[in-house]
This record gives sequence, C-alpha cells and structure tokens, in this order.
Amino acid sequence: MRTIRAAAATAVVLSLALTATACGGGTSTDGGGSDDSPGTLTYWASNQGASIEVDKKVLQPELDKFEKRTGIEVKLEVVPWSDLLNRILTATTSGQGPDVLNIGNTWSASLQATGALLPWDDANLAKIGGRDRFVDSALGSTGAEGKDPAAVPLYSMAYALYYNKRILADAGITRPPATWDELVADGKKIRAKGKQVLGAEGANVSENVHHVFVFAQQHGADFFTADGRPDFTSDGVVAAVKQYVDLMAEDEVVPQGNAEYAQNQSVSDFAKGRTAMLLWQSASANLASQGMSEDAYGIAPVPVRSGTPGTGTQVNSMVAGINLAVFKNTDNLDGATEFVKFMTGDEEQKILNKAYSSIPPVAAAQADPAFNTPANAVLKDTLARSAAALPQVADESQFETAVGTAVKELFAEAAAGRAVTTESVRARLEKAQQQMPAK
Repeated sequence: MRTIRAAAATAVVLSLALTATACGGGTSTDGGGSDDSPGTLTYWASNQGASIEVDKKVLQPELDKFEKRTGIEVKLEVVPWSDLLNRILTATTSGQGPDVLNIGNTWSASLQATGALLPWDDANLAKIGGRDRFVDSALGSTGAEGKDPAAVPLYSMAYALYYNKRILADAGITRPPATWDELVADGKKIRAKGKQVLGAEGANVSENVHHVFVFAQQHGADFFTADGRPDFTSDGVVAAVKQYVDLMAEDEVVPQGNAEYAQNQSVSDFAKGRTAMLLWQSASANLASQGMSEDAYGIAPVPVRSGTPGTGTQVNSMVAGINLAVFKNTDNLDGATEFVKFMTGDEEQKILNKAYSSIPPVAAAQADPAFNTPANAVLKDTLARSAAALPQVADESQFETAVGTAVKELFAEAAAGRAVTTESVRARLEKAQQQMPAK
C-alpha cells in the first residue's frame, strides 16, 4: 500500500496542477489527442475481483474480442486499489500514463480539475450512444456539477450488509439487524458463540471514508459546506466518525485485528465463516471465487440509526462505482473512444457486471433478468432510494486521504486499547482539515 506521505504529497501536487495534462505515450503537445498510434491502447483496470489474476481472466477474453472486431490491441494492466489513485495522480503530472483507465467514481471531480481527462461533452457522448443510455444515479458521480462528465460509468455498486445465515441462526437471531443498536445487541449473542461479528478494513483509507460519509449523512452532517469548503469538525461529523470507530473501540463488534486490514481480508474472513457480517460493495462474485455458496449468506440493507433506509438521515450507502476515463492527449483518440463504446455497450455491460456481481449503469443492460436476483434487488433499491454521492469537489481525493487516514489512526488507537473520545476524534479531524488545500 502506498505510504500516506507519498499520497499526501501527490494530493498537494494535484491541488496545484489544475491545468496539467497527461498522455498515453503519444507526442501530442496541444492536449487534444491524436491518432498517431492507431493499432494499440494501454488500459489500466481497477482490481474488482478477488485477485488481479481473477480480473485478468475476466477481462482478457473481452479485450481479445475487441481486438478481433477492431484490429486494436489493448495492453492490460490491473492496478491494485492501494496503488491506483497514486498512479493516476502521478500520470496526470508526469505526462506518462495509459490511454484508457478505470477510476473510482468518487475521484471524478478531483481528476477533472487536473485537466488531464477527456471531457465527455454531448459530441463525445454521442459517439458512444448518448447520455440517455446511462442511469441518472451513475451520471451523478462523473464530475463537478455543471461541467461535462470527466468519465463515463462502467460498474455501479452499493453497500449492503452480508450476513452468514448459520452463524445468526446459531446465535438465536431470526433476521439481520436493521439498525445499529440492533447490530450491537446481536453482536453480544454472536460473540457468546465464539464468532467475530462484523468485518472492517480499518487501514483502508478509501473504505474508511465511504463508511464515515454514510454515518455523517445519518447524523445530518456533511464533510463540506454548500460552497465546497471542508467542514470536518462539526458536531455531526465528529459524532459520526466516533460512532463508526466505536464499533471496535466500545461496542466490540469489529475485531481489533481488523485495524490492520487493507487488502480485503475482511471479505476473506466472512467467506471462510469466521465473521458473521460484512459491509461491502457488491461482494457476491468475490465470495463465490473464495468458495462461499450463495445459499450460505443473505443480503440486507446497511443499518440506519432508526426506521428504514431512504433519503436524508436514512441514507445507508454512498453511490459506489467505477468510471471509465480517457487521457485527453492519448495518441489513439479514436481507438480509445471506440473502446469506451465497446465496454459500455449493452453486451459487454451484461458480461462484465455479471462477472463482478455489480449493477450495469447502462439502463438497457440493467433491465436484463440476470440483474433481478434477490441480491441485486437490494443493491438496485439502495442505489435508487437511499444512496448519496460523495462530494463532487476538486479536493475530494485530498479529503479521502486526510479523513481516511484520520480514521485509520483512530482504529489503531482502539486496537491498542486506548480510549477513543469525542475530543480525540475532533483533534484527528482538525488535523485532517489542516491538510486540505487553502481556499
């Protein structure tokens, strides 16, 4: 995993380099792209499966299909999530990067601000079938409001609560928890049976941000003001971060060892029957690849503070997903556009989203019966009714680094047996806010 110092330093570079451009190996100097190398493309894919090797097995046959149709060879590299943002930020400033790449949808506005990505204006969107092909919730996380998208949606996901049916039944629990109080109460029963309760990735900066964002929404708070300024120390945000970390520090439902998890170890623990519950994005394919039968677990909405999931304080997921972007001075602009059209076409959307148990952001593909399973019904309903997009602001990637690291440090404190107080949470968040670019 990249060091925090390196990530923070790169984030500072990003905030200053608002007009930087990048290339996919070409020599274009006007930032407008060219077709000097029409026979090849380089593609950075994000690690969506249980391993990089799993992703290669999923993607390579599809890339071979694209080459057979177009004559364009796609050189694939699957980049781990722990490295992806740092690699992309380096590419935006060094001028050395791929032609096409996957980005976390939460990074769209930050990467848009560098000027390195091809804008998907109406003309470019028309080349891949038009804006109307994509569902609105997915388009809402493609860049800053009022600007052309910096990328197009590829995979849509939402968080859900995965639960081991047998572990809950053995503990006398008849249904998954719908509120956090119920989850904590169920945790006592599960621990009494010798099982771990809830998995978490305490050292994964992005996962931390995703969860504390949802907790903040449930407390009626946000990390940014309406005009885009950081607001990390409001009472609501502090209470939200403390509630999340207290799942380990006070409630004892997250094992202390999870403070060191950053590479999907919590998913493996769940798949192996060590942990009763897991909060994760579209985990079914990952669990299947690790030998867990679909009959062994259920899927329910992420708990809320009270009531049922919905909008406002009943939000229970961020709008998760992967977008597909093009470096705008690629030396195979036509080929890159054709590749995006291929990857977001109805046929490929069904193939790829089935492989990753995600939801197609393309409306026609989403209507396929394969995406109407009970598991997908929870995810689709969450995206439609109770998910909120992370702030689409230029400083979003710095926010993820600063706040995600603060939560990581708080988990480390909890794992070491030190008290996590309101004051210590506020102090960590004040430090995080000081790391944000000055306005």
